[in-house]
Amino acid sequence: MGIVGVLCVAMAVFLAWGFLRLWDSSAQTRSLELAGLLGGGRQALLVTAHPDDEAMFFAPTVLGLTRLGHQVSLLCFSTGNYYNQGENRKKELLQSCDVLGIPPSRVMVIDNRHFPDDPSVQWDTTRVASTLLQHIGVNGTDLVVTFDAGGVSGHSNHMALYSAVRNLHSEAKLPKESHVLPPQPTPMVPSPLRALLPVHEDQHAAHPLSL
Repeated sequence: MGIVGVLCVAMAVFLAWGFLRLWDSSAQTRSLELAGLLGGGRQALLVTAHPDDEAMFFAPTVLGLTRLGHQVSLLCFSTGNYYNQGENRKKELLQSCDVLGIPPSRVMVIDNRHFPDDPSVQWDTTRVASTLLQHIGVNGTDLVVTFDAGGVSGHSNHMALYSAVRNLHSEAKLPKESHVLPPQPTPMVPSPLRALLPVHEDQHAAHPLSL
């Protein structure tokens, strides 16, 4: 294939990616509409496990909520210190949140030995739930956004957050008017393009920035 052919393929992939981004934005709006969130005024809390989760998995959701007038806060359960870069990653988290429209005053990063950034460690979901409930009460949260049952990437720390929120919801321990938004993370590579690109699902869990 000549240079012209390569450029044509690259342009086709780029245009397809752009179309899928627009489609995803439309689907996101429909999903928020179904969840009854098109009116502003909610106190939303995004619950993540590590710095960069907010950008890698939830950027469309956060941008959608802020665009609709909801106030979004972030609770990150670790500094992301798996590679001894926790301090740098906390700074990067604040920069990321600034781009997403979450000010530093609404960002909380937990640095606790009970919640290490380690996929081989199973976080105690009861402890996670207790910590989360305290933050919900203090911030008047009435909307919680977090991972799905598979943790999106299969990371055990991600799945612990889902389990904690699920338990709180099923036990009716969340505020009466609270609403749990079904997780809507966006994959790093849109589904229709995955067949064209050498990226595999199991790479999400092994990606250095997500540990």
